[in-house]
Amino acid sequence: MSKKTVEVVNKEIANFSVLYTKLHNYHWFVNGPHFFELHVKLEELYNEVTANMDELAERLLALGEKPVATIKEYMELTSIEEATGKENTEDMVQSVITDFEKLSKELEEGIESAEKDDDQVTGDMLIGMKKSLNKHAWMLRAYLGR
Repeated sequence: MSKKTVEVVNKEIANFSVLYTKLHNYHWFVNGPHFFELHVKLEELYNEVTANMDELAERLLALGEKPVATIKEYMELTSIEEATGKENTEDMVQSVITDFEKLSKELEEGIESAEKDDDQVTGDMLIGMKKSLNKHAWMLRAYLGR
């Protein structure tokens, strides 16, 4: 695994870690007529994000690399903005869409780097995550009627 691929994977570990906390925030504070369905959906999403973070970290460890694992490191690397606590329900859903689209785009860099390394396992993991993020973003856009 090249240094570039390690850097990209670590950035996504940081992103998924910050996103996990953000999704939890939204899960706890969502309200309104769609509370029940969004509360459940947000839990589904933060569980998936956790699995992605863990899978990436374990992949690095399996290859003798070191995943980032502190809040300080996450905040230095992340491109995800934290929840403000002022979002209404629609803002929460839109923020998740924006984050998923951003992560999907960033994963392309990791996929390309893994391909250059001839690391099909890492590339395949990243492709699977990208596919899922794209599907969730599409469904959430449909939920908002966009």
